[in-house]
Amino acid sequence: MRIEQLGDGEPEIAVVGGIHGDEPCGVRAVEQLIERDPDVERPVKCIVANEEALAADTRYVEADLNRVFPGDPDGDTHEERLAAALLAELKGCTTLSMHSTQSYTGTFAVLAEETMALAQSICPYLTLDAAVDTSAFTEGRLIEHEPVIEVECGYQGSAGATEHASMIAEEFLAALGALPGGEPHDEGVPLYRLTHLIPKGAADAYDVPATNFERVAAGETYATIDGEELVADEPFYPVLMSPNGYENEFGYAAELDGRLGGSAAGDERDRPETPR
Repeated sequence: MRIEQLGDGEPEIAVVGGIHGDEPCGVRAVEQLIERDPDVERPVKCIVANEEALAADTRYVEADLNRVFPGDPDGDTHEERLAAALLAELKGCTTLSMHSTQSYTGTFAVLAEETMALAQSICPYLTLDAAVDTSAFTEGRLIEHEPVIEVECGYQGSAGATEHASMIAEEFLAALGALPGGEPHDEGVPLYRLTHLIPKGAADAYDVPATNFERVAAGETYATIDGEELVADEPFYPVLMSPNGYENEFGYAAELDGRLGGSAAGDERDRPETPR
């Protein structure tokens, strides 16, 4: 784990990339921050997490890091020990963790019940297509244990994901007063809540005509397995849906659950404060 600091003093803000070794966008965003070394108004901890997995260009070495939190300093796997060490480094920090997907080219925040209040204050400052409440599916993830905003920044390995990650990192720091600027988007961010997994049986060929975050109507085809159409029994919004992103499921079904921020939330929106 690589750790650098911007500014002087005890950091209360952290920016993390490289939770997964095959998702380089967050790592590049962190490295760009370190190289640029901006004159921050509040100290910031910059972390590249799973260096061993990054070196091997694989999601993880022995276990998925984002499924083993809080970890164990004496654990059997590299990722269990790393999870415990990373949590210790993030203690007392409001954190941005950057990821990428195999299903969506845009940006969206991944939230848990524990971070919903934080998301309400920070997400309107970020350029996001959506925010997703994953509270039913967060076991072992970082967002369960620390004040963390996790953002999927684009398609895995793409230049666009790196550009998005760099933009989101700067917006996050501006929202918390570490960098100048930072204005909430008037329209806010649409919030979706995951309801269930969409299973995927064994087959030779898969296709997903559904588009993430666009409503699938009852009776509409959302995927095919070896040419056989799968039709929605009831309306839903697809999230993280792709033909081959997961081994046993296409992705998730969600419902639209309001917005984070925006004019409907009121005219007086103060800059978010770092929890203490």
